Amino acid sequence: MKKIYFDNNATTPIDPEVFEAMVPFLKDEWGNPSSIHWAARAPRKAVDEGREKVCKLLNCAALELIFTSSGTEGDNHAIRGVAYAKKEKGNHIITTKVEHPAVLNTCKALAKEGFETTYLDVNAEGLLDLDALKAAITPKTILITVMYANNETGVIFPIKEIGEIAKERGVTFHTDAVQAAGKIPIDVQKLNVDLLTISGHKLYAPKGMGALFVKRGVRLVPLITGGHHERNRRGGTENVAGIAAMGKAAEIAIRDMEKEGAQILALRNRLEKGLAEKIPHIKINGAIDRRLPNTSNISFEFVEGESLLLNLDMKGIAASSGSACTSGSLEPSHVMLAMSLSHEMSHGSVRFSLGKMNTVEDIDYLIEIMPPIVERMRSMSPLYAGAK
Repeated sequence: MKKIYFDNNATTPIDPEVFEAMVPFLKDEWGNPSSIHWAARAPRKAVDEGREKVCKLLNCAALELIFTSSGTEGDNHAIRGVAYAKKEKGNHIITTKVEHPAVLNTCKALAKEGFETTYLDVNAEGLLDLDALKAAITPKTILITVMYANNETGVIFPIKEIGEIAKERGVTFHTDAVQAAGKIPIDVQKLNVDLLTISGHKLYAPKGMGALFVKRGVRLVPLITGGHHERNRRGGTENVAGIAAMGKAAEIAIRDMEKEGAQILALRNRLEKGLAEKIPHIKINGAIDRRLPNTSNISFEFVEGESLLLNLDMKGIAASSGSACTSGSLEPSHVMLAMSLSHEMSHGSVRFSLGKMNTVEDIDYLIEIMPPIVERMRSMSPLYAGAK
């Protein structure tokens, strides 16, 4: 049976070059980088070089980067760190209704500590109204946190413009760039962001690694206290192999992003065109011209998404119905509902997130096997009979 992977927004396979960069620090160079003897020298060099490479991906200084265990930790550190550091000034946070659970659930948890959050709407294309953002800012607003690109639809938010608004009003601005990093260029010097989160396993590095950009001068209360690591901002001995891997992944992304982005975009367009021509009653979700090149979220009317995914899995195709962090939930996607899709259309949404390992043959196989699967499932729906 074929095995085709269309779930790269959940996690990516480890790039062979990245794997090779890790190996020495899992085998021979096992020393603690904080020690002062011979066993520490190669690990310390790997940490420093890995940091430099990730900084080049974001265009920031080495002292502005904190390594974390994940995007979720980075989001928590940014949001909680600012909230605690600025609680004397105010208690108001602004975010959107379509954020990743790492942001939404952190804001909800802070409500128990006296913080208030405004959750901004998006329109049917998943886009944010900047006037609504401006109107939501109050004298007590201390943080705006808006994702760079949505994990379910790929919709890209106007981060530079949001940053300008935050800067004008004296509000700290964080963006969860986990899905954007490595897929589109990111330059923190041009974006007016104060904090930015990325994750290694979304750009062909292993799970268990992330990074948080913290602009020079931004006050942040540490989440993890302990030793002097990460300039006293995150205690804990460094994950040397993970940092080496993430640095290599960043280096590869800089080298190959433009070429791979064009190739993946062509594959995604082929996928959407092929399915639209062969399957009626489908809807592509998200602003067509403001999406990541790899992400396609499609609603199949009269079909239940989880059942569709199981049928695809039996044919060797891995896809998803949204965020991997909520895949155990039977509730409709909060992103789809925020975009005003009905419960039925939300339940019928499937996300195909492509990666650099995908080929034209993968796309054509999906286009071949998908129509009969959808037709068979729809034949069991009494609603579909009346819609033909």
